[in-house]
Amino acid sequence: MQVSYGQQAYSPTGVGAPVPEVDSAGLDAEILGAVFLALGAAVAILVALAIVRSLLRIARPNVALIFSGKKYRRPDGTVLPYRVLLQGERAFRIPIIQRVDELDMRLLPVDIVVQNAYSAGNIPLHIHAVANVKIYSDERYIGNAIERFLGRGPAEVQLVAQQTLEGAVREVIATLTPEEVNEDRLAFAQKLAEAAFDDLRKLGLKVDTLKIQTVSDDTGYLDSLGRPRIAAALRDAENAENEAQQQITQAQAEAQRRAEVAKAEAETEILQKQNELRQIRAELDGEALAVEREADAAAKTARAEAEKALQTLRADLEKKRLEADVVIPAEAQRQAKAILAVGEAAPTVENGSAAVRVLELMSDAWKAMGPKAKELYVIQHLEEIVGTVVDQLQDVEVQEVNVLDPGDGSGLASYAATYPKMVAQVMAALAESTGVDVPAILSNEGGA
Repeated sequence: MQVSYGQQAYSPTGVGAPVPEVDSAGLDAEILGAVFLALGAAVAILVALAIVRSLLRIARPNVALIFSGKKYRRPDGTVLPYRVLLQGERAFRIPIIQRVDELDMRLLPVDIVVQNAYSAGNIPLHIHAVANVKIYSDERYIGNAIERFLGRGPAEVQLVAQQTLEGAVREVIATLTPEEVNEDRLAFAQKLAEAAFDDLRKLGLKVDTLKIQTVSDDTGYLDSLGRPRIAAALRDAENAENEAQQQITQAQAEAQRRAEVAKAEAETEILQKQNELRQIRAELDGEALAVEREADAAAKTARAEAEKALQTLRADLEKKRLEADVVIPAEAQRQAKAILAVGEAAPTVENGSAAVRVLELMSDAWKAMGPKAKELYVIQHLEEIVGTVVDQLQDVEVQEVNVLDPGDGSGLASYAATYPKMVAQVMAALAESTGVDVPAILSNEGGA
């Protein structure tokens, strides 16, 4: 690059300084050279990659690559004029020296149709079988396929395999009877594969599957063999159907019998349960009746005891009434008569004194009695009061009583104690309304 100094230029500071001049033509040439160099390198890399790609050969899973043009030594020391790559193996082909061919390893279906193949009984048979054949991938046998089928299409391989298998079919049928061929087709196919194994191995082929489709004959021999068996099968089927029907009938009868037995047992059990229920009801009714009778008896007993207590109370009242009506007035009358007698005997002046004395004595007697004067008055009329109470209680009638006992017998006793409690409640009400406590008066009198 050439740089020349020409006119002066002024810097931003105002001080003049020489400015170099750049050769633009030289700079463009250098840039173009670098670009061409990069392009050349890229092209060289692409060409190299293309060459490598064209020379590198990779075997697909269903194709074998055959490298020929130079000799190859196998691990066992055998020298071969070719090399085989299988299932993803790779190698570089030497240009001009080596050639690479492809061998199709895919499965080839072969339709085998054999007409008039004589069996061991001189019966001509027609055989239709289907086989699937492929080239051996084993290095020991693939060389046979390379020598025979390299460069040939799959149709030619199918034709050779078909002819080989048809010959094996005729060979195997000649050793078997029509019955053996027709009855055990699996064994027939196995023998056929074994018979064709050596021939196919010499060709570098192997049988993947072989199935017998049909076996027939024009003479009707196989059909005649089948008729007795068909008749026997029909007979066996009819017998089996009859036996099954008989078993069904027996099973239905047995099921009906079991159902009837179960029904009878169920009815018997129902009757037993009903009897047990009746018994339980009878026991419960008996217990309820007994409780009711006990309650009635207890009520009657309580009523009798209350009546007895009431009679005792009446006797006490009668005694008190007699004392109030007879004894006390008689005693007062007696004393009054004595005093009157004394007064009659005394002078007239004494009569007034005696009368005053009698009144004082009677007043003292009533005063001496104190609060009991009121009680005596009540006792004189107690029979009327108690009679009214008893009449009211006798109007109370209990028709039906349900006693719930907690289990200790206190329920019935509580019910029996209700009648005396009723009397006591009425007496308490009388004491609250009149201020006269009859049981307390009787109790104090009895104590006195």
